[in-house]
Amino acid sequence: MRPLNLLRAVLVTGALAIGGCATLPTDLARTESNALSDTADTRLGRAAAPRLADHAGDNGFRPLPDGVDALLARLALAKAADRTLDLQYYIWRDDLTGRHLSQALLAAADRGVRVRVLLDDIGTSADDAVLLALDAHPNIEIRLFNPVANRSFRMLGMVSDFERTNRRMHNKAFIADNQAAILGGRNIGDEYFDAGSDVAFGDLDVLTFGPVVPSVSASFDQFWNAQASVPIAALAGHAGNAAALAATRTALDAFVNAERESPYVLGVATAVAHVLDERDGQWFWGKARLLHDDPEKIRRAPGEAEGTLLSQFSGIGNEIKSELLVVSPYFIPGDAGVAWFRGLTERGVKVTILTNSLAASDVGAVHSGYKRYREALLEAGVRLYELKPSAIEQAMEKKKKLFGASRASLHAKTFLFDRRVMFIGSLNLDARSIELNTEIGLLCDSAEMTEEMASGLERNLDAVAWRLALAPNASGRRQLVWIEQTPSGTRTLTEEPDVSLMRRFGVWFLGLLPIESQL
Repeated sequence: MRPLNLLRAVLVTGALAIGGCATLPTDLARTESNALSDTADTRLGRAAAPRLADHAGDNGFRPLPDGVDALLARLALAKAADRTLDLQYYIWRDDLTGRHLSQALLAAADRGVRVRVLLDDIGTSADDAVLLALDAHPNIEIRLFNPVANRSFRMLGMVSDFERTNRRMHNKAFIADNQAAILGGRNIGDEYFDAGSDVAFGDLDVLTFGPVVPSVSASFDQFWNAQASVPIAALAGHAGNAAALAATRTALDAFVNAERESPYVLGVATAVAHVLDERDGQWFWGKARLLHDDPEKIRRAPGEAEGTLLSQFSGIGNEIKSELLVVSPYFIPGDAGVAWFRGLTERGVKVTILTNSLAASDVGAVHSGYKRYREALLEAGVRLYELKPSAIEQAMEKKKKLFGASRASLHAKTFLFDRRVMFIGSLNLDARSIELNTEIGLLCDSAEMTEEMASGLERNLDAVAWRLALAPNASGRRQLVWIEQTPSGTRTLTEEPDVSLMRRFGVWFLGLLPIESQL
């Protein structure tokens, strides 16, 4: 977030004094590489061929709302890949799921698969020594996107070079053999796969194969070969070595073996093959289009439309006929967004938005930006809902007993148009996603899948979320209220539900700061 000028000056001075004036290397040993196109003879290619022949020109989609299934899908692709694995993530945690996936990548590389991993430097904040060790494998290469130059004092280095390092890669993509891909909202970490002890994110990915996958690979190549993507060895000034790789392998193996009897690992120990099996009835078919920012977005001024994902939605507002469902955990529409939604409702379009309540949000500053638009959205005719973490926890009670999640938070980013087309990706409807970060997602033209997802969402909204409304108070003035459906009837609340006075005050104070452009 952009600090006030005085505070920023103090931090920059401190950063320069402690970390020095580190700069990124200019003479990079960066070798361009691209996705392989001759992968039809791989196991994934052969498995997909008969299904694609039965659905000429269409793509297969498997939505992954369940965290365990989302992890299994990634493990399945890592295990099935014969030629290449390309991974692009904002966050990769050094935890149970992060280490299991790291071990899966090592196993793939050991059998000759080329592995390319592109991580956002700030989001991941990974240990350079671990990345260098993995990068020492002859079949693994790791690059960091728009990295901080000072590796010893990374956060101070970010402050001292704020205008550049404030622009991040928020993309999430997992591609196997240029034949199958997973896109959506999940980073790599326990909280994204129902394995966290603190918070479990309600999220959504989609596993896809078909004609759209080469577009996903082309987007990855564009980022991989971009000037902003720096090989970890070039950034560190030296390559990893075999001894460090061996030590990292031993540590990963020991960790995975030690966790074999843990409740979570036992819970996901079923065969991964079913994730790719069409016979389970969870596959849908339809056309698809990849939407993504280009990597040069981080060098352009915020607000420029060139090369942006949002500009690729151009005209879709005019195409919406009857209904728009928006799920966005971090939602700050701005005045322009409110006006856009009002234009839809005035045409008779039913607009429903689900976002995090303050009780469910993991970022209070974002809530401070969102809350100032709630009344305007309601006045514009929008149906506005905020997630109730307690209701989600009740729905997840079995998983909680196994995996220990104490609360849930919304993290999925999906938009459903007329129950016919849906977008699944990494894009939040806030200034940071739209103007500062790079994002990616899949526009799926599948009426069957969109109808099923929309119906499920509508069916459960009142159980998992508070509905917001404007109602008269004792003095006749309209005020914001939260309406909760309970087994004993309707309950109306007049304060942010399930949060302390101190948290409400903190969010109110953040709302006074001029930081909306950074949220």
